Amino acid sequence: MNILDKIVADKRLEIQRHKEAYTVDMLLESEQMARRTVSMSRALAESPSGIIAEFKRKSPSKGWIHQDADIETVVPAYQQGGASASSILTDSPYFGGTPIDLYKVRKNVTLPLLRKEFIIDEYQIYQARAIGADAILLIAAILDRDTCRRFTGLAHSLGMEVLLELHGEDELSYLDAGADMIGINNRDLTTFETRVEHSFDMIRHLPSDKICISESGISSPDTVIALRQAGFRGFLMGENFMKEPQPGEALKKFVQQLNSRENAR
Repeated sequence: MNILDKIVADKRLEIQRHKEAYTVDMLLESEQMARRTVSMSRALAESPSGIIAEFKRKSPSKGWIHQDADIETVVPAYQQGGASASSILTDSPYFGGTPIDLYKVRKNVTLPLLRKEFIIDEYQIYQARAIGADAILLIAAILDRDTCRRFTGLAHSLGMEVLLELHGEDELSYLDAGADMIGINNRDLTTFETRVEHSFDMIRHLPSDKICISESGISSPDTVIALRQAGFRGFLMGENFMKEPQPGEALKKFVQQLNSRENAR
């Protein structure tokens, strides 16, 4: 069993506990259900930076990155620093997050918020809307095509967008699932090896009419510029900011460097 298999197996147990605590009917009564969601795809299309700043306390490969990070401080600082959107890890055992994190910060920011999670059950999609998510992540590696299409339809019916995460060319058949954004994960979820070059290899296979996002391993403004020239409009970055004492300040400096280098071209 690789790490991805282990995460999914543990996730099934976690979902069962959540279902016992909050039924779907209870989730549908959340005040967030009445909130008008924010389009993440539009935010990225209109953004000069395209940075999706991630809130992530730990990872399976690196362990704790920023154990005591306060989401109600970090994500508003991301917004002030120039992020286009924010990705919130809600997995606890492997990433140090909880659904409550996203719920708590929703009232403090106007940024589109992506629930980054290993979604394998419809319940998690209702839960995402109830805690204030504007978009959800669907990972092709853990879903079959029909389930991916069904989950996308459910998210859309609840007013949320979908970021479909692909890794290899063998997952390109998922492109017809109706997702709003396509992400290329530069990190292999079974080995956690990271290669930013993977995005450059995959972009030629992606539809030009979709917002394409490069995920993981990005740490340089020059890399963002090169990815943008290749056709990407979103750049999901987490560890590069979260490893710093003040992630929001780290993001702000990165965006300033990015703007400076682009203006100098």
